[in-house]
Amino acid sequence: MNIGIFVARRKALKISQVKLCTGICTQATLSKFENNNRVPSLTILSKLCVRLGLTVDDLYQESAETAVQLRHDLDNIEKELMMENYQAVLKQLAKIKINQIDEINVKMQFCYLRGCVNALVNQQPDKILFDFAQILNDLDERHQTIFTQLAFLGSGIMYARHQETQQAEFYFEKVYQHIKAYHPDDHLDEPNQYYLRMLTLIFFTAEFYAGQEKYRLSNQLVDTGVQLCSDERVTYYLPRLKFLATQNAVNQGKQPATIQRLMDETLAFTRINQNEVIEVKLAALKCQYNRQVAENK
Repeated sequence: MNIGIFVARRKALKISQVKLCTGICTQATLSKFENNNRVPSLTILSKLCVRLGLTVDDLYQESAETAVQLRHDLDNIEKELMMENYQAVLKQLAKIKINQIDEINVKMQFCYLRGCVNALVNQQPDKILFDFAQILNDLDERHQTIFTQLAFLGSGIMYARHQETQQAEFYFEKVYQHIKAYHPDDHLDEPNQYYLRMLTLIFFTAEFYAGQEKYRLSNQLVDTGVQLCSDERVTYYLPRLKFLATQNAVNQGKQPATIQRLMDETLAFTRINQNEVIEVKLAALKCQYNRQVAENK
């Protein structure tokens, strides 16, 4: 309840507390409501609101609008994360205070985003793990939501960035098993954001296994991700998935025609999605590949 709406209306109408509460309640009751957040009975509150031209629901309206706006903001931040705009993600998350969030799912989304981006920009482990611990040990302690898997993923990314391979493998194996068990028909009631989060799990797990030179497994995950993009008509991860497939092909020494096809596909999806980060990475990979070809002639 936003009591400020009530107080602002009373003051705008220039009605004193004494005048407002006459015949409804004592001034002490009204004062405790306005100053100490002690809400009177619904009957009294309704009568006070009517006298101000308000309804009780009006006192919740601003809070509801704020919650909707916060969910919208976090969804946009999540899309920025998928586009690798990490500095933009950090800047926007810094404007949000976790104690302002009431909904558990929204709080888990915030913790996942902050923990994940901090892992990707190599922040200190304790800072990263604190956000994931809030999900795993409190907000989703029974591990029933996808945010648990995203917390596992972020932990794996952090350990991989610190070259602690054994710990990273522990978490990525958990995520991989979740991906293997995934079936779209089991999640028909989930929001569209669910599929994007599955793609997040798929891409980073594929990237990790590529770094371990497990190219077959990495490519299987890339194919799974591309198929999911096609099924759900989402494109955010296509440039990154195609780029990873191109990297794998170069590292595996695939035929030049195959590598060129993958480069062309990556560039096409990169331009469609306006992903400048991948476009720069692709240009660098192409230069590296051309040098290798020239040296081997």
